[in-house]
Amino acid sequence: MIPGKDWVKVFSSNQQFQVELMKGVLENNGIDSVVINKQDSLYMNFGEVELYTLKSFGEKAVQLITMQKI
Repeated sequence: MIPGKDWVKVFSSNQQFQVELMKGVLENNGIDSVVINKQDSLYMNFGEVELYTLKSFGEKAVQLITMQKI
């Protein structure tokens, strides 16, 4: 799935586990999200893993993510 215009990026990292943790935080708070992995398949240090949610949940998602200590 590729997010469209109704989706906003709320978090990104070069560490997939961090993005998955944030996805879990959002899901635990009733916010659907999508992970898009843009890392190079040969060199996992290049590129980012991005977390998207619907625009209507964007502000709340960013607040929840900001509260986390990772």
